[in-house]
Amino acid sequence: MKSNIVFLTVFAVFFALASAVYTVWNYLAEGKIEIVGTVAIGLSAILAAFIGFFLNLVNRSQGGILLPEDRDADIDDADPELGHFSPWSWWPFMIGVGLFLVFLGLAVGIWVMFIGVPFVLISIVGWVYEYYRGNFGH
Repeated sequence: MKSNIVFLTVFAVFFALASAVYTVWNYLAEGKIEIVGTVAIGLSAILAAFIGFFLNLVNRSQGGILLPEDRDADIDDADPELGHFSPWSWWPFMIGVGLFLVFLGLAVGIWVMFIGVPFVLISIVGWVYEYYRGNFGH
């Protein structure tokens, strides 16, 4: 976690400097400050600093222990088993298609959402109950 804190702190400093350089460079080139880029780069610096600060607080609350990847191991050496994931499942793809239809309905016409919402709901139910029937049933 310590390496992530250092990495994000370096990112925060880099984006803060990049925001300042961008602002000055744009002012010298155009004679005015371009607000959108300046704010976007500045907010990137704030985001990196915020996440680094949060990870630092979490690290201190856990006693400041060094994780294996902070010393000499790879990140996956410390990873526990997070769960069971089925690489052959088509349900996440179907949820993606359904969400595509829902957001397409927002852009094109509300009638497309009437196709997408049931598609998403059926796909979620199918994904949840995938292992309760068929070849992989428990």
